Amino acid sequence: MRCAGRACARWGAACRPGQPTRGDGHQRLQALALRALPRCRPAACRPGRQGLRGVNFSGAKLARANLRSANLAGAVLDGADLTAVQAYALNAPGASFKNARLVGANLAQARMFRADLSGADLTGASLEAARLNLVWFVGTQLINAELQEAKFVGSNLLNADMDGAHLRYTIFPDANLQGCKACPKDW
Repeated sequence: MRCAGRACARWGAACRPGQPTRGDGHQRLQALALRALPRCRPAACRPGRQGLRGVNFSGAKLARANLRSANLAGAVLDGADLTAVQAYALNAPGASFKNARLVGANLAQARMFRADLSGADLTGASLEAARLNLVWFVGTQLINAELQEAKFVGSNLLNADMDGAHLRYTIFPDANLQGCKACPKDW
């Protein structure tokens, strides 16, 4: 698919005419966003730094999607399948991922302030050096997750499961660790 060169105000930057769009995962993401943002045409728009703010991807199948440096501020991804998604440096403050499947997701260096990941499955996910201030992880599975240098400042980890997670240099100041399985006890 080739870009038509038109700009989309809701998705941010326009592509250059004749430039090929990204692979199949990107086209699926564009098709889903097209339903959420009917004024945007997939051939003309790329998700840029402003592009996916506040979209509703509830129940979407976005496995292996490329969301590197995407801006999902205030987006709703409740019950979405984000298995093995590449979301390095994702910006998702206030986003909702309730009961989402993020198995093997790469969320390294993500900024997810005040996001809600209650009931989400983050088994084997990488949250290395992620900023997780005031995030809700109520009942979340973080089994065998890479949490090195993650910052859980004021996060709610009530009944979360961190069995086998890598916690080197991970900090939990003011976090609620009540009922959390395999969480550090000295915070």
